[in-house]
Amino acid sequence: MLRNYLKIAWRNLIRNKAYTVINVLGLSLGMTCGILIFSLVSYHLSVDTFHPDSERTYRIVTEQHRDVIAYVPSVPSPLGKAFRNDYTFGEKVARVNTTDGSGSLITIRNGNNIKKFKENAGVAFVETDFFDLFNFPMVQGDAKAALTQPNTAILTERMARKYFGKTNPINKIIRLDNKIDFRVTGILRDLPANTDRETEIFVSYNTLKQYNEWLASDDKAWGGITSSMQCYVRLRPSVSPAQVEQVFPAYVKKYRPTSKNVHHYKLQPLADVHFNGQYGATMSKTNLWVLSLIGLFLLLTACVNFINLATAQALNRAKEVGVRKVLGSVRGQLFWQFLAETGLITTVALVLAVGCSFVLLPIVNDWFNTRITINLFTDWRLPAFLLLLGVLITFLAGSYPGLILARFQPVLALKGRLSQRYIGGFNTRRALIVSQFAISQMLLIGVIVMATQMRYAKQSDLGFSKDAVVMIPKGSESNAQTWNTLKARFSGIAGVKDVSVCMAAPASVDEWNTSVSYDNRTENEPFLVNVKAADNQYVSLFGLKLVAGRNLYPSDTVREFVVNEQFAKQLNLKSAQELLGKLLNVGSNMKGPIVGVVKDFHDGSFHEDISATCLTTFGDTYSNYAVKIDLATAKTTLPALEKLWSETYPDGLFEYQFLDQQIAELYETDDIMLRLILAFAAIAIFIGCLGLYGLVSFMAAQKMKEIGIRKVLGSSVGQIVWIFGKEFSSLILIAFIMAAPIAWYAMSKWLQNFKYQIDLGIGIFALSIFGSFLIALLTVSFQSIKAALMNPVKSLKSE
Repeated sequence: MLRNYLKIAWRNLIRNKAYTVINVLGLSLGMTCGILIFSLVSYHLSVDTFHPDSERTYRIVTEQHRDVIAYVPSVPSPLGKAFRNDYTFGEKVARVNTTDGSGSLITIRNGNNIKKFKENAGVAFVETDFFDLFNFPMVQGDAKAALTQPNTAILTERMARKYFGKTNPINKIIRLDNKIDFRVTGILRDLPANTDRETEIFVSYNTLKQYNEWLASDDKAWGGITSSMQCYVRLRPSVSPAQVEQVFPAYVKKYRPTSKNVHHYKLQPLADVHFNGQYGATMSKTNLWVLSLIGLFLLLTACVNFINLATAQALNRAKEVGVRKVLGSVRGQLFWQFLAETGLITTVALVLAVGCSFVLLPIVNDWFNTRITINLFTDWRLPAFLLLLGVLITFLAGSYPGLILARFQPVLALKGRLSQRYIGGFNTRRALIVSQFAISQMLLIGVIVMATQMRYAKQSDLGFSKDAVVMIPKGSESNAQTWNTLKARFSGIAGVKDVSVCMAAPASVDEWNTSVSYDNRTENEPFLVNVKAADNQYVSLFGLKLVAGRNLYPSDTVREFVVNEQFAKQLNLKSAQELLGKLLNVGSNMKGPIVGVVKDFHDGSFHEDISATCLTTFGDTYSNYAVKIDLATAKTTLPALEKLWSETYPDGLFEYQFLDQQIAELYETDDIMLRLILAFAAIAIFIGCLGLYGLVSFMAAQKMKEIGIRKVLGSSVGQIVWIFGKEFSSLILIAFIMAAPIAWYAMSKWLQNFKYQIDLGIGIFALSIFGSFLIALLTVSFQSIKAALMNPVKSLKSE
């Protein structure tokens, strides 16, 4: 019986090629999105879940309570050691310090042969318990023994091959940032794809003091917190997180009794680390839900498309059904026959979707910076999902048309007297089309809002000049004389307009937020100040506007400060002039008078408010050269900059980045979501257009004689085309009325993530409805015009 169903189904699909192609293409697009989204969601939900006792593993984080609460994924460097020594709550405790986000230089020397590698993921200084907390197996050596001694390192297999090829890496030497040599004492298996840990070089924690003495000052550095210092703990089975958090205030009272910057130490579950945006995670569970809903909507859109076309096609199969019923077929047999056709279409579409998923997966990985793989034979969840997807779509898309066709009355079917009401009528298909276009228009409105907000964020005046500015990191071995000399040499290059040495650009992910006291007050102010360490050329190069006082004088040490208008607002001062001459005490060791006030500029993305900011000359913290160039001569200027830099830092590795590229990276996650919504909106609209095209073709065939009569009676081409246009125009308008409130609510919520945002004005929604009408017009115009131009003799000759 099943073989007979499939044989007849195949013949019917081959006979109706256009119908088959449209359905296969629509379903395969929807299922491709479903497979990719399922793989993406599964990947993110599995991140760092493979570690032993992960449900008892936590990261200790800090809430800094001042005028606002700052959530920091780090702790003071002494906390991990103190917690391990003072309490028995922790089964394992490990501190991890990862070198800063600008990357680390690794140098490999083999005689006179020198290789340099820039590792953007940095190097991790880890305590030995780290490898008990995290399941990163060794293939050579023992993790604890390998990192017990100072100046020892463990590499992943990939890094070992990268540095040493096929030779044995054990006891080989790597040099970090031209400062410290490490001996390789162990090799790790390559890190799995589903981990947030990107660092593939692990070195002994007891060497940290050689690299950064302040970070390794276990007993003194309770006040400062850097994002590079993190601490993980696995609690004993009988210990609850609440018990541990009750003892943390004792550290604040003991080591920070007079500070107004109150620290609250908390335990963050390991499962929350990948999703919690407060602590820097880039993929929230909300985004996963949004992606899942979009995938569901696309699958529903494809199913609606199938139902529409199948019911529209039903009248053409009326006589077939009548003959079958006369010959003894019952409703159940007819239902399963048409369900078999749906199953065959779904199977072909599913095979095509799997193939498309393999092709598109590299693009998805590139967008999300992930390493997702599609494993049909090693991961049981994906085959189970594909089977469930195929069965659900077959029944969801095939049941209604099958029931409609199976209930035809044989006498009416054979006499050709079946009308639209026997196949659900136009109202049913109208409702399906409306739901389909409502989904498409919600996605289209989302695309327009997100694209407009991104354009607003990237093209608005940031309060400083970002064009034609090249950011060049300094070499690891640098001092005041070195950078002053190179700065002067840079200035002499043709095409270089200005040069400054600084810690970071005005808007940057690299921030130094610290406490400040104003005008000799005994207590710190209830807000943090963002310190921008830079020389006296910084203001002119970035076009910062002085509203009071003067610029900084040349210096290599902290002598004076320039602050922004927001600083005055935080102090509730009426005028920027009131700040001039007042003494500032910034952090623990920076003092000087305020000599100038600059107009506010954005020091971060539009997600954040403008911070109270101060500029000062502090040569020890400079890490970048900012060079403003003439873009017309960039092809000769950039090589000249590289030549002089390499002469100054012969052991370094030259690299640069334009400032506008750095600023664009502030919106990387938003850009990813925009590209995804754009792709999904395009797919939803395309699926809708396929169905619209099929329905117009069906309508043209059904109305052929009506069109012929209208033409004979004098109707113009435009009047006939309007027969089709008015039907779908009203449906699109109804879909828009349904979609607009939902899209407005969703986009209002999304815009709340931005402190500086666009208005959800009527223009955005007008653009959406205009776009929908235009797309529908282009879709239906070909078939409707073709029908309107047909010679009426051909359609009426049978009468």
